[in-house]
Amino acid sequence: MAKETTDRTTIDLFASETRRGRPRSNPLSREQQVKINKRNQIQRDRANGLKRIELKVSQDLYDALNQQALDSNISRSQLIEFILQQQLDN
Repeated sequence: MAKETTDRTTIDLFASETRRGRPRSNPLSREQQVKINKRNQIQRDRANGLKRIELKVSQDLYDALNQQALDSNISRSQLIEFILQQQLDN
């Protein structure tokens, strides 16, 4: 039987070392947790019909977007989507 690092039920099957201190709340390493969480986020986004767009902007534009999003009490992503939608509607 092979050990699978992402297997949550048999993670301690081959545990040979004991650790002192607070027990781990999750048997997976932080790197594996981040990978699983990212995969789950992508699946949630796909289920909601969202698509990912990446772009690079200057620090000044980034700061301005952050400030305007904060002033409008929405996320930066929502602000960018709103601006793009306005531009397409015109």
